[in-house]
Amino acid sequence: MAAPDSPFWHQPLSSTLQSLDASDAGLTGAEAKARLGRYGPNLAAPPPGRRLLARIGRRLIEPLVLILLIAGAIAGISGDVASFVIISLIVALSVTLDVVQERRAEATADALRRQVALSARVRRDGALVEIPVEQVVPGDVLELSPGELVPADGLLLAARDAHVNEALLTGEVYPVEKKRADAAEEGALYAGTAFVSGSASMVAVLTGPRTRFGAISAALEAEAPPTAFQIGVRRLGVLIVRLTTFLVLFVLLAHLVFARPPLESFLFAVALAVGLTPELLPMVMTVTLSRGAARMAARQVVVKRLAAIHDLGAMNVLCTDKTGTLTEARITLAGTPDVSGADSARVLEMARANAGLAAGVPGPLDAAILAGGGAGAWQRMDEVPFDFERRCASVLAGQGEERLLITKGGPEAVLSRCASVETPDGPRPLDDAMRARIAALEEEKAGAGLRMLAVAVRPFGGTAAAREDEQGLCLVGFCLFEDPPKPSAGEAIRRLTEAGVRVKVISGDAAPVVAHLARTLGMKRLRVLTGPEMEGMPSATLARLVLQVDLFARISPEGKLRIIRALQKHGATVGFMGDGINDAPAIHAADAGISVQGATDVAQAAADLILLQPDLGVLADGLMEGRRTYGNIMKYIRMGTSSNFGNMLSMALASIAIPFLPLTPVQVLLNNLLYDFSETGIPFDTVDEATTARPHGWQMAPLLRFTLVMGALSSAFDMATFALLVWVFQAGPEVFRTAWFLESMATQILVIFLIRSAGPFWRHWPHPVLAGTSLAALAVAVFLALGPLAPVLGFAPLPGALLGAIGLLVVLYLAAAELLKRVALPRR
Repeated sequence: MAAPDSPFWHQPLSSTLQSLDASDAGLTGAEAKARLGRYGPNLAAPPPGRRLLARIGRRLIEPLVLILLIAGAIAGISGDVASFVIISLIVALSVTLDVVQERRAEATADALRRQVALSARVRRDGALVEIPVEQVVPGDVLELSPGELVPADGLLLAARDAHVNEALLTGEVYPVEKKRADAAEEGALYAGTAFVSGSASMVAVLTGPRTRFGAISAALEAEAPPTAFQIGVRRLGVLIVRLTTFLVLFVLLAHLVFARPPLESFLFAVALAVGLTPELLPMVMTVTLSRGAARMAARQVVVKRLAAIHDLGAMNVLCTDKTGTLTEARITLAGTPDVSGADSARVLEMARANAGLAAGVPGPLDAAILAGGGAGAWQRMDEVPFDFERRCASVLAGQGEERLLITKGGPEAVLSRCASVETPDGPRPLDDAMRARIAALEEEKAGAGLRMLAVAVRPFGGTAAAREDEQGLCLVGFCLFEDPPKPSAGEAIRRLTEAGVRVKVISGDAAPVVAHLARTLGMKRLRVLTGPEMEGMPSATLARLVLQVDLFARISPEGKLRIIRALQKHGATVGFMGDGINDAPAIHAADAGISVQGATDVAQAAADLILLQPDLGVLADGLMEGRRTYGNIMKYIRMGTSSNFGNMLSMALASIAIPFLPLTPVQVLLNNLLYDFSETGIPFDTVDEATTARPHGWQMAPLLRFTLVMGALSSAFDMATFALLVWVFQAGPEVFRTAWFLESMATQILVIFLIRSAGPFWRHWPHPVLAGTSLAALAVAVFLALGPLAPVLGFAPLPGALLGAIGLLVVLYLAAAELLKRVALPRR
């Protein structure tokens, strides 16, 4: 026995049953057990979580961490054990924080996933039994009832008024009619879809990873392309490597030219390499992102991947599904017009009588009709249930002496059975003029994104109705249905647009429905590109159109992927928000993949962020947190690279001009660590409004400009300090190192209060935590340089005049930095 290949519905049902060695009676227990061993459990599992060692290894090969590891290794080999230990501890702490946060987020997603347990009713050994859904195998015959999820891909064997909600695969909220059909897709059922009305039996054809659900899940195991955050960190790593290489080679060559001791020169070059590297950057980024994750959790956003916080803030294009995100994902009755287009109480009364008196569980459309009331005084006498040939359902209703056959169904099916139309002046024939009037009304409502059912009646004299009685009906009017937009959706789109994010709607629904929703939400660009139009379209053409079009209809999962990748090729940072199986590949490929609580397991597994409320307003709140987090990370990077570069450049120049090292390797590392500690309060700091107003990105040119401008300013004052120490105070090595260490620490730390904001520092005060860490680091530096531990670290006491001169230089430097930061900081 071999399960047929998909698409299995292209084969005759008899051939499928034969290839499965199956029948309407189902399988025996022994055969089912054998097939379970052959095909495996019926589980479309999400991509397996990385093991601990794999998680750690992935972080150790990131560029900035690699730089630290190389610098630490060189320090260890050269005998600088203190530097090796400190760097190792920093890397270990950063990686641990990142791994723990990711695992906590995955645990949250797992907890959400475990809230749903599924079972299936199958025919085994001639009896109907209930088994766990993972034990379903190809060839099993299953019974389906309203409210159940379809457990496998398969074909209908029998059906009565069967309707299935396929929104998870197609994005359409309206149920799809299903019937037994030979070699036709209308007889196919798919795993994960919801059986909403009627009854049916089906034969399972494909299970587990071979289902549509499973194929999408398996596609998620592929490595996602690098996100905006990953690309930015790599660029930063390359920039630091270039600056480090330049300074190290410059020092080594200069020292060799001046015949300095080779070993001492090498150790000093190693100290420069370590000093230029922002050792705490991975940890500061992780702490900043973790704090951002905590703030986002308070805003109903669960962060699975820390870096996604940055990517959310950097997002300038948001692609979103329609159903459940922009709409309520529930069908409501939008109106009951007669043929004139005006709402009619008569239409509503007849529709409620038909829906309320029908046997069985009401389907979604009937439930919407009955939401405001039932059949009233009408009594059920008989009915003719819905079937696919007629595409309508009739109820024989009685009230007193009156008997009416009330028919409801698709407009075409009902109109073909009508001979007249109800009007305020009485019935009138359904002639060509009236048919044209009705057709115009249908076109108008379809353009407004509404689904229609027709309602018709005829007086009836008997007590039992048959299909043949559904003739000579009188059309009463129509029921209009819609999936209403969320009240907050329009405001959320406006907020996102004002924040520089362009919203694109990608839906599996029809073009008129998508366009009407966009108009309702106040979107300006209403051109729609459909999936059939995209098929066969060259990638270059699509890449051009995705920038111009904001509405996409009838889009398949593969089409969503093409749209995402086309936008990314244009340099856009793309977010995708969806909740269905059909959304998972696009969620996986986006820079910021977003899903919601209650979404499918596969969608949640693919997502980087999970919204605890399926609302764009929640996403807009999270966007601001992402930009705030990015702003604080960039503060540290700008401050760290410019300060370190300036200090290392000063030492490189001084090492040539003076006959001794300006700082020992241990003092260099101490300087760097204290400065990094002073900035650990940055995750708590506020940011300028300009930072959160627009999308951001990792732009190396502005960063390099800031580094060169502020680093050069720092070096200029360092050179002035060197000249003062050598020519005015004739300082020896220990006094020189102590004085410059103090000057360097004071300028580096105090300038944080100036360059943390583009505006005047007296208008933008830092957060108390940042002020505390900065001043504490400065106090520690003064204590180490002038306190009892000074001799151990190679420092010496300083005369009062020299301390006063250093204080004056620090004040002049801060004044110059306040003026020059307007040139150095990025313009917005």
